[in-house]
Amino acid sequence: MELNTALEKLQSLQSKLSAYNHATSLIYLDGATYAPKGTASNRAKTLSVLSEESYMLSTSEETIEMLEYLDENKEKLSEKDKRIVFLALKDIKEMKKIPVEEYVAYQQLVVESEDAWHTAKENNDFESFRPYLEKVFEYQKRFAKYCAPEKHPYNYCLNNYEDGLTMEKCDAFFETLRTHLVPLIKKIANREQLSDKCLKGSFDDASQERFSIELMKIIGIDLNKCALATTEHPFTISLGSHHDVRITTNYDKENFASSMYSVIHEGGHALYDMNSDDDYAYTFLDGGVSMGIHESQSRFYENLLGRSRGFVEYVFPKLKECFPWQMKDYTSEDIYKAVNLVTPSLIRTEADEVTYCLHVMVRYELEKRIMSDELEVKDLPSEWNRLYKEYLGVDVPNDSEGVLQDSHWSGGGIGYFPSYALGSAYGAQILAKMKTSINVDECLKNGDFSTINEWNKNNIWKYGCLYKPGELLEKVLEADFDPMYYIEYLEEKYTKLYNIEE
Repeated sequence: MELNTALEKLQSLQSKLSAYNHATSLIYLDGATYAPKGTASNRAKTLSVLSEESYMLSTSEETIEMLEYLDENKEKLSEKDKRIVFLALKDIKEMKKIPVEEYVAYQQLVVESEDAWHTAKENNDFESFRPYLEKVFEYQKRFAKYCAPEKHPYNYCLNNYEDGLTMEKCDAFFETLRTHLVPLIKKIANREQLSDKCLKGSFDDASQERFSIELMKIIGIDLNKCALATTEHPFTISLGSHHDVRITTNYDKENFASSMYSVIHEGGHALYDMNSDDDYAYTFLDGGVSMGIHESQSRFYENLLGRSRGFVEYVFPKLKECFPWQMKDYTSEDIYKAVNLVTPSLIRTEADEVTYCLHVMVRYELEKRIMSDELEVKDLPSEWNRLYKEYLGVDVPNDSEGVLQDSHWSGGGIGYFPSYALGSAYGAQILAKMKTSINVDECLKNGDFSTINEWNKNNIWKYGCLYKPGELLEKVLEADFDPMYYIEYLEEKYTKLYNIEE
């Protein structure tokens, strides 16, 4: 085999797999947004066929022979092609360890599981969802044994979302956060509380959608390449390449801020996915490199930028245009204080910056115990409720607002949740680095996201999956990751906001 021939075959493989991904992603998007109830089995059958075709293409003798040839000649490859071969071999060797019939059955399961979760949440019926979730966890444990028998099963899951992440690293990270944030939360609780009355009222879907589109424009999303839909649990999905990205939200008729920050959060994901180097389109390098880095961007836009005083001041006139009578008695400062209210709550996606990571810790502890065979799925609701009382001091009234609130487990996202907390901490350190070269506060006051986006594109987005997440982070920060940047950001912001004396 000649080198050029092998590279042509590699490109053909990536194009075909990208097309399969495009098709499966569209089916997923349909199921999570517009598809009528009762159609899950049809989608599951189609996805089982597509996933089997993708599996057979990826693991064929011809594919492996081509990749191994390129790997043996990697000194002749460009940095881009070398990384593509590495990622392809890594994924395919792991995939081959999983029997094809189990791989296909799992793809079908998660479609049915996600449909069951939607119904269960709507009906506050964990028991109807439990059999599906038990199977999801069983498959995750089995896949871990197939692919990484030398690892703890949960370390295998964590590594799938953040290369190199382990329980040991998570435990140390969360302990650092807990040590500093719990005292801060107590100090805030002892101060006069902020009011979020201005966020509450009656907000029709059409006006919220108009405001959402304005937000997308403000933060710099190309509406020719990204559309907005509604769903039960907001998400972002890239359809085949960074040239086609969709985000979703959920409108709360009584609180416009719920959707507002979902749109900005998902918009951060979309910006990252949409701005990979064009040379990476339809290759294994397209899109974000890890969920930790991905969440660093979504949480960056949602909180570090979106909840800043400068951004709120800039966006307030748009808010008044969309909700004139609801906003007539309020100022931008009222909104700023309201969206930064710190109070323990039930719902992770609507949690404030200070208590947010406690929500993540609950899920991390539960996942770790199930993957260690120390907890059974049937006991998740009671343990969820116990930990929410212990960590956040709140009573969980029902499973819909408790163990059923997130969609991640239904889709097999075991090990994903720590990425939210890591991403938040990554984002704070990225912001500190960004501020050494551009005046971020001034940009926000002027609604100038182009300068901020250009910095992110040049330092993060354009690289796609070219580097490992740790390598990319070190390249961006020019320093090791340090969670104290995140802690210091929160302490500085909220001691001022709540007039806490040192």
